[in-house]
Amino acid sequence: MSDTSSPLLFSLADGVATLTLNRPGVFNSVNKPLALAFQQHLRDCQADAAVRAVCITGTGRAFCAGQDLAEITGPDAPEVAEIVELHYNPIISLIRELDKPVVAAVNGVAAGAGANIALACDIVVARESASFIQAFSKIGLIPDSGGTYFLPRLVGMQRASALMMTGDKVSAAEAVQMGMIYKTFADDVFEQEVATLLRKLAGMPTKGLAYTKQLLNKTFGNDLTQQLRAKGDYQLRAGQTTDYREGVAAFLEKRQPTFTGN
Repeated sequence: MSDTSSPLLFSLADGVATLTLNRPGVFNSVNKPLALAFQQHLRDCQADAAVRAVCITGTGRAFCAGQDLAEITGPDAPEVAEIVELHYNPIISLIRELDKPVVAAVNGVAAGAGANIALACDIVVARESASFIQAFSKIGLIPDSGGTYFLPRLVGMQRASALMMTGDKVSAAEAVQMGMIYKTFADDVFEQEVATLLRKLAGMPTKGLAYTKQLLNKTFGNDLTQQLRAKGDYQLRAGQTTDYREGVAAFLEKRQPTFTGN
């Protein structure tokens, strides 16, 4: 586990890497040290074969309240565009490029960039008491961190436009209903349910999941013919993995497979 005073805590156990945003006094809002630590840990997760699933969550009552506005005010403050380019865009790209499943475990409010970091993940689960807010319009900004890319694809153009323009709060239950996130868990069992999900993902064929993720990354830019061709390429790769051979053998032998991520 990382130093508990760090703005981002890191732990690795049983194939699951957990990145915990750790600025609870400011609702885990993002400043430069947090953003850079976030980027580095995502790179480390990509490079470490022992990592087979990644969880992003927060300490305290919030998942992430977005940008720490104290960092972008005052005479010597950096431009908002600079912060987005150097801090948030790399985080979103690293999440999407990570060859392992990434779960956002939304433990509380996810606002602004915090909401869109969650939506960039492969699977989003939330406490029943959590909420999501596209808060940018409340301070005269546009949604960043991939929000205008992911949200319309998840909920449709009409809902995305309304949520981004009004800044209305979306409850976790509403987010499930509109297809924004995968599932909610009751507050009192949230940690246990998240741990169960991550153990399941960490025990699955990691390369096969990575190829699935890479195909999903391509799907909105491909037509059907291109997607079918890409599928063939990735299926060939998947068929050459140790985990594919183990999965077939386990099926034929009527036993549970033991996947190694290779």
